[in-house]
Amino acid sequence: MSDDLAINDGLTIPGWELWVTTSRSSGAGGQHVNRTESRVTLHWNLLGSSVLDEGTKARLRQRLSSRLTADGVLQVSAEDERSQHRNRALARERLAEVVREGLKRRRRRVATKPTRGSERRRLKAKRLQGEKKALRRSPKRPPEE
Repeated sequence: MSDDLAINDGLTIPGWELWVTTSRSSGAGGQHVNRTESRVTLHWNLLGSSVLDEGTKARLRQRLSSRLTADGVLQVSAEDERSQHRNRALARERLAEVVREGLKRRRRRVATKPTRGSERRRLKAKRLQGEKKALRRSPKRPPEE
């Protein structure tokens, strides 16, 4: 592939690192679907890429582990359209989005104290639940003399 794929301002995947395979698409389409290879699978060797430093590769490998092959190749498919050309564009968009999401840094959660109102509501709910269960119990008999 000759076209570079822009991921964000600081990252562009060179076109020579991407390759495409085509196959027959599934689903409705009659004779057309039986004769044309309109499904497009876009491949990118994440671990062998020259545009990523080792830290970024490690983060992407961890975040995208379920989408990577054993060789470290990221694959994205598109078979939504009847046209191979449109599916190729869709696959490029999807690959860019997957990498963009993988590169996002997650914000660290800041622990906060529960509000007084939430504490009150929680304790009230516990008290009501206890009263409900107490009503289900059989009444205690007075001790016999």
